[in-house]
Amino acid sequence: MLRAAALIEKLGIPTVSIIATGFLKQAELVAKGLGVPLALAEYPGHPMVDSEEELKRKVEEVLAPGVLRALTLDAPPPAATAEEEPAPGEVIFSGTFDEVQERFYRRLWTDGLPIVPPTRDRVAAFLEFTDRKPEEVIRVVPQEGREATILSIAVNGVMAGCRPEYMPVLVAVVEAMCDPVFRIEDAGSTPGWEPLVIVNGPIIKQLDFNCGQGVLRVGRQANTSVGRFVRMYLRNICGYRIPPGAGDKGSIGQTFLVALAEDEDTAGDIGWPTFAEDRGYARGENVVTVHSVVCITSPVYSAGARAADHVRQWGEVMGAAFAYWTHTGFKRGLWNPLIVAGPNIATVIAREWSKAEVRRYLHERVTITAERATHYARMTATPTFDLEQLVKDGILPPEYAASRDPDRPLRMFIKPGMIGILVAGDPDRNQSRGYMGNHVQGPPTSRRVELPRAWDKLLKRAG
Repeated sequence: MLRAAALIEKLGIPTVSIIATGFLKQAELVAKGLGVPLALAEYPGHPMVDSEEELKRKVEEVLAPGVLRALTLDAPPPAATAEEEPAPGEVIFSGTFDEVQERFYRRLWTDGLPIVPPTRDRVAAFLEFTDRKPEEVIRVVPQEGREATILSIAVNGVMAGCRPEYMPVLVAVVEAMCDPVFRIEDAGSTPGWEPLVIVNGPIIKQLDFNCGQGVLRVGRQANTSVGRFVRMYLRNICGYRIPPGAGDKGSIGQTFLVALAEDEDTAGDIGWPTFAEDRGYARGENVVTVHSVVCITSPVYSAGARAADHVRQWGEVMGAAFAYWTHTGFKRGLWNPLIVAGPNIATVIAREWSKAEVRRYLHERVTITAERATHYARMTATPTFDLEQLVKDGILPPEYAASRDPDRPLRMFIKPGMIGILVAGDPDRNQSRGYMGNHVQGPPTSRRVELPRAWDKLLKRAG
């Protein structure tokens, strides 16, 4: 909303943005990052938990007068004064290890855990693993309008505990998050979704990413530190900080997710394309994909010698876990569930079904009633949710308004191709899991990993 207001203000049209109390600090931070003075009017509290009478009273007594005052100001509201940023490469502090930790923590530059001090030598070691210039700007990123540079990637990679040779992966991760399709501006939204990094290609083995038993658990340096880097970068460069910061409004958030590498050997053995191949890349290319995760299913155990035995189980568990959030995908015509298939399970399914057949089965069988989808939408802050209107607007296919029966089943997965499938996990167990993306916020966004010209030599030297 504030970004739209800034565009309108630049056209010379005055605006007032209505902000609930809990979002005022974030709104002020966003306005500062946009560099445009914006008028704000407060709605006290949160309208979704107020009675109709209370809402009317607050509008009449507080909000409406606030809007009027903002519209009749003789001068625009003053722009927030930005704190002076240190220059790139500047030494910002010298001290003992413990003093560095305390300094960075007090400045909100850490995630609450000890960091590796980003000394010039350590940062320089990371920059050796890219042919790109440190000052190159990938994008100016929200919330605080800061430049996402190659140097900033190296600094935060050091702090997160990455090894220098991970630098090409980190650059690709930031490039993916900076793609407008990913909507990094929504990374601090109230659902508290978390980016998941998915890794494909020979670099999995070259950098010792775990793709087997214990995948998505902390413990392997590559997986863990790359995942931590994502959260560190969103905090330090974008400005998504929880209190006493103001940029991250995740109401009940998640911790960072360690990077997920695919078991490409098993995928090749069973004749399935890798996740990266599904996204249009060639086998053997190094690729990272960043994918929002707002919900994770329970472990999905399944048994049987037939493909349907396992895929039916996936559908039942994912359908139950994802039902409540389905309306968000319906409102925008997009959401991207992800299945992490255990190698044992994938092997059984692949004897009968291709990935396309798995997707088609889930698309046809996993449903929610129109009444439940509408109810959940209206409870979540969309009182105007209307399936027929979404069809008229071209967001949903015609079948979603085929009748007005509230008990009619609707396909939860709008299109089969939206369902992601990759192979990873314990090869000696019958377990899979489902991951739910947050509709248009953080859809799977991929980038090739660009290796430096001297990659083999550098990697050998790194040991």
